[in-house]
Amino acid sequence: MSPGRDPARVDAVFAALADGTRRTVLRSVVEQGPVTATELASDLPISRQAVAKHLHILDEAGLVHATKEGRETRFEASTASLRPATEWIAATDAAWTHRLGRLKRRVEGS
Repeated sequence: MSPGRDPARVDAVFAALADGTRRTVLRSVVEQGPVTATELASDLPISRQAVAKHLHILDEAGLVHATKEGRETRFEASTASLRPATEWIAATDAAWTHRLGRLKRRVEGS
């Protein structure tokens, strides 16, 4: 099953991005990556352990990818998982726009 057809994958992305701190962590990984949890924590107002927890959730959602380099784990953005979520948003927006258009035509008597 492709990621675009996997509701669980889309749910994981939305769940991961529902938290503002995780969005901040992801943005930092996108801007700085590959980066360690320690490096991220030095720029954020949360502990290294909290950053690691957020990175784990982002990794499970497929939004970051971890690579071991010696004793360090580096994280890099893997935004391919965003595609199914953005496709879902676009499809929902299109359906809603279509529905509002039908309502507008009905109200205007066209």
